[in-house]
Amino acid sequence: MSRHLLLVEDDASLHRGIEFTLVQEGFGVTGVYNLADARSAAAGRERPFDLIVLDVQLPDGSGFDFCAELRAARDATPIVFLTASDTELDVVRGLDLGGDDYITKPFRLREFLSRIHAVLRRRGPSLSPSPAAAADEPALASGNLRLHAAEMRLLKDGSEVALSVTEFRLLSLLMTHPRAILSKEQILRQLWQHDGAFIDDNTVAVNVRRLREKIEDDPQQPQKIVTVRGAGYKWNG
Repeated sequence: MSRHLLLVEDDASLHRGIEFTLVQEGFGVTGVYNLADARSAAAGRERPFDLIVLDVQLPDGSGFDFCAELRAARDATPIVFLTASDTELDVVRGLDLGGDDYITKPFRLREFLSRIHAVLRRRGPSLSPSPAAAADEPALASGNLRLHAAEMRLLKDGSEVALSVTEFRLLSLLMTHPRAILSKEQILRQLWQHDGAFIDDNTVAVNVRRLREKIEDDPQQPQKIVTVRGAGYKWNG
């Protein structure tokens, strides 16, 4: 089954170009031009979209707001933001809200496709693993956390915690290397193997901070993801 993407972009010319490129690449595409139609499209599907390409500035609101709504509803669908603003504040805000990548306009379509494929690779082969596969996959346990890889679910004290794709992969990497010190460069190579040219190490720091806010009892004094000054991070589990 081909991957099906939701494209939310109000610039008609750019919308047509992106949609044509994605279809030529073999994706199914649902294209909308505003937030109202994006909400309807997301709510009307029996299974989540495989990825959402989301413009930030839309006629009826901000793509940041839509992302926040999805994450609040524990929807972990990968989101790639499109925006004309490349300020660090906007980039960090998009990542903080749970976005998986951030592409500034204008952009080359080849780079755009590379980053779409990279986000989907980080997600894995399927958004909806079969019950049998999920049952066969052992959970990673550490303290009050249980990470179910096949289902892409994290439980903290028995309650589910919503993670973005990147957060999930980062947590999996840390938990499978307990007490090993992983540098930012090592993390970048593992999580962004094919698109590292477009990612800087600030992305690692942002995702570590987001993870701490979700799993640490006191994110200001983390006990699980520990910073080793000058070296990187380690999982203290």
